[in-house]
Amino acid sequence: MLASLKELALEPLLNREFYPSPAAWEDEVLYFLMLDRFSDGKEKGYLNHEGQPVNGGSTPMFTPADRGNATRTPAQRQAWFEAGGRFAGGTLRGLESKIGYLRRMGITALWISPIFRQSPWAESYHGYGIQNFLDVDPRFGTREDLVQLVNTAHQHGIRVILDIILNHSGDVFAYREEDFRCEGKAPDGTPYRYPCWQADGFEYGVKGWRDATGAPTIPFGPPVSRQHFPGGAIWPEEFQAAETFSRRGEINNWDYDPEYREGDFFSLKDIKLGSGAVDEFRPSAALMNLGKVYSYWIALADIDGFRVDTVKHMDDGASRIFTSIIHEFAERIGKDNFYLIGEITGGRQHAFNTLETIGMDAALGINEIPDKLEYLVKGFRDPQQYFSLFRNSMLVQKNSHVWFRNRVVTTFDDHDQVRKGNNKARFCYDEPGQADNHLAMLNVLALMVCSLGIPCIYYGSEQCFDGHGDNDRYLRECMFGGEFGAFESRNRHFFDENTFVYQELAKVLAIRRQHIPLRRGRQYLREISGDGLHFGLPRKMGDRMKSVVAWSRIHSQQEVLLAINTDYHQPTTAWVTIDNGLHQQGEKLRCLYSRDAAQIGSQLAVEARNGKAVRLQVPAAGFVIYE
Repeated sequence: MLASLKELALEPLLNREFYPSPAAWEDEVLYFLMLDRFSDGKEKGYLNHEGQPVNGGSTPMFTPADRGNATRTPAQRQAWFEAGGRFAGGTLRGLESKIGYLRRMGITALWISPIFRQSPWAESYHGYGIQNFLDVDPRFGTREDLVQLVNTAHQHGIRVILDIILNHSGDVFAYREEDFRCEGKAPDGTPYRYPCWQADGFEYGVKGWRDATGAPTIPFGPPVSRQHFPGGAIWPEEFQAAETFSRRGEINNWDYDPEYREGDFFSLKDIKLGSGAVDEFRPSAALMNLGKVYSYWIALADIDGFRVDTVKHMDDGASRIFTSIIHEFAERIGKDNFYLIGEITGGRQHAFNTLETIGMDAALGINEIPDKLEYLVKGFRDPQQYFSLFRNSMLVQKNSHVWFRNRVVTTFDDHDQVRKGNNKARFCYDEPGQADNHLAMLNVLALMVCSLGIPCIYYGSEQCFDGHGDNDRYLRECMFGGEFGAFESRNRHFFDENTFVYQELAKVLAIRRQHIPLRRGRQYLREISGDGLHFGLPRKMGDRMKSVVAWSRIHSQQEVLLAINTDYHQPTTAWVTIDNGLHQQGEKLRCLYSRDAAQIGSQLAVEARNGKAVRLQVPAAGFVIYE
């Protein structure tokens, strides 16, 4: 184990050939998974890398009869709920065993939740509470397991993006209770005091580093005796300097600057990254050490990109310096397009300004996209609201299709759904007044992967997971079953390649790989008509829109026409406008894909209506592609 940055043997790791970066990240299809919730390697009946059944495991595949098998009594439901707040058992080796499952679906890049060592006493299964930045959490596996996972992924044409944290560490020390400045009340009304953020420059006193049991028994500051390594205090030892941490207390106001930059994420301790305006930013020793840490992980495991957590909560100067360190190191080893994806909340304008300032490659967390994407497909948003997100070039001061093509990661479901407050729900959950949302899962996936941006699929979406509730854990069901399986089940896994959405998504992604307009083309929402005379953009009328929603992707004189039907139960026919200059009256468009297989290969005649148009039928809850 590594206890100090001085123990890193970086140069020997560099004398080899590294896996190349992609030419264009918008060609990739990302898949985000929480490692603890994905696979423990004990599943039975899934298909291995070569597509052969694996029957040696102990966990059978889920069937509809297994729904709710973990929650048939109140006591069972409570046990299932509590299991969702603990480490569940997913591992790096388990993930490696499912590379074939992901490749056959069409995934080309994995985004993996943080794999770094957490405090042994903490149930931080999500990985965002790091205690040792130079080690893999033993509950996930080892460094060697990570290296083998990446090697296997690369052999199957899949790149690996690690989720990393700069802004904070885990809850590695305890404040002195006598310094606590704020009062709160527990759910039962019991009053308590806590260390809230202070605006006057006050730094909380520290009771001590936490030991391997969580007790603050280790004297704060350096040096920490190695008898406490690896589970106590923080490692590598360079982070043990008292000035590593801001020590300002917990964030209360998540929109107030400087509170959201200098405060702790609840009990997770804010790391002081430096100070000053962007162009004159003075990095702290901690920031420079973090650059060394994450350069090491690139070199060790041949990582292809990082998703950088909580960029909003860091100074732009710190983000810019870190970006330079990582990009330069990656270029040194031949990864000229190593991607840094920043979690940047706050809308398109903020994301644009931040990326242009700090130099990261793409933004994740633009909250309008998942909202308008989900509810367009469900019929509760005007389609123009979603498509206009990618067309407002006045807002971003750039040719919009160029900027959004590879600077924005698009998604709809995710692991915390901050945008939904305390009413969290995956796409497939049938909220009051809705029904059969699982019928439209293919549509929302197809719209995402075939429209602008770098698409990212959240694990379990391809199996129509429907987690919902007032806690993040409901969105983090176990693919491998365990004690916290999806659909309120236990001991049943979900690596089923015969489900409708999995199989149809694989077909759509294969077409995407073959047609460059679907990856890099300009994008246009198309006007439609019921009578072939009166055309207009589709829009919601009344409570819910049931309509064809069509769009084109155009690249170098090639147009691909796509459409979904927001009516879950009836096919819909409409005239759809296409590019007037690229088509001649009487030519034919051929169907490349339809939810109704009988349509594939059929042709539509181009007619002189509203410029040029074709009359197409889209199956109920259907999706079609024509060229």
